[in-house]
Amino acid sequence: MKHRERVMKALNRERADRCPMQVSFTPEFAERLRADLRQSGKGVHNPHGGGNTYGLERAIGEDMLLTSVGWANSYYANEAYARGADAYTDEWGVGWRNARYETRFGAGSYTEMVSHPLADAKALDSYTPPDPGRAGLYADSESAIRRFRDEYWIVGVTVTTVFETAWALRGLERMLMDFVEDPALAERILDIPFRYHLAAAKRLVNLGVDMIWTGDDVGAQRSMMVSPKIWRRFLKPRMAEFISTLKAINPRLTLAYHSDGFIDPIVPELIEIGVDVLNPIQPRSMDPALMKRKYGDKLCFWGTIDEQFTLPFGSSEDVRREVLARIETAGADGGLILGPTHHVQLDTPLENFWAMVNAITGEAASA
Repeated sequence: MKHRERVMKALNRERADRCPMQVSFTPEFAERLRADLRQSGKGVHNPHGGGNTYGLERAIGEDMLLTSVGWANSYYANEAYARGADAYTDEWGVGWRNARYETRFGAGSYTEMVSHPLADAKALDSYTPPDPGRAGLYADSESAIRRFRDEYWIVGVTVTTVFETAWALRGLERMLMDFVEDPALAERILDIPFRYHLAAAKRLVNLGVDMIWTGDDVGAQRSMMVSPKIWRRFLKPRMAEFISTLKAINPRLTLAYHSDGFIDPIVPELIEIGVDVLNPIQPRSMDPALMKRKYGDKLCFWGTIDEQFTLPFGSSEDVRREVLARIETAGADGGLILGPTHHVQLDTPLENFWAMVNAITGEAASA
């Protein structure tokens, strides 16, 4: 069975030869995996897909390939980051620094925002965002679609669609205060990433991607970062327009929505506005089996493997048991694309990583 056929079966809530799989990696874990697979490669691995050669994803048997256009690429796709610079400014004007950390498997770094171009609201009048129509921006996506669409399910990624990019421009605390104290200002700032990512998503749909992956982190570990009321006021209408615009271009398009954490209060409304797939179903925040029982007739699920505890800190047998449990519950009668709920981190033992991959791909061999 082709990789894309396996995904199509899952999205149609049918059982395939095995559960489809999608896995992303931080740049540091990608280096370890590349060495383990004895692959050659240069440059920083971007888990969002921008500039990705897909050598790792294809080697382990993934079924979906990601191609990203948007602000999320700023996390890793910057030349200064690739050089190991301590600080850089992305094309949106957001300032970053590299925060170093140590694990038993070596040292890595995370990018942290340190400055925001719209921290002073007066800067909004003169602010110019990047151009989503500029030459060369979609070259990687065009190449991925041309080379791999016959075999793989191609996902156009425009995550951090509205809220996350907006607060990166403004600053999180200021953005949350704007929702209450200056809603008109909040609307103006939210429209900047909304317009950009909608233009990018429309281009990706017209190029021929199978799915658009959109969304913003609005969930914390056990509650929402913003209230459902705030989400309905500022974010739901934009997401509804985003989805309806894209599905008008291609009614067969699949729409996946991403938010980490607990977002159960808004899931029925995500279904209402046209979301087909929910990602990542963080199991320490929302029970995948319960989500399947509540929404499995209307939603498919993507993710569900615990990246907070099981994958980095459990045993290989813990990982294997969790994969099999997800297949039996969240994946009952299809509707599941398995993978970790975040990029695989440097602190993950390779034996746990391979236990996950082998438990998923071994399903076909044992069928």
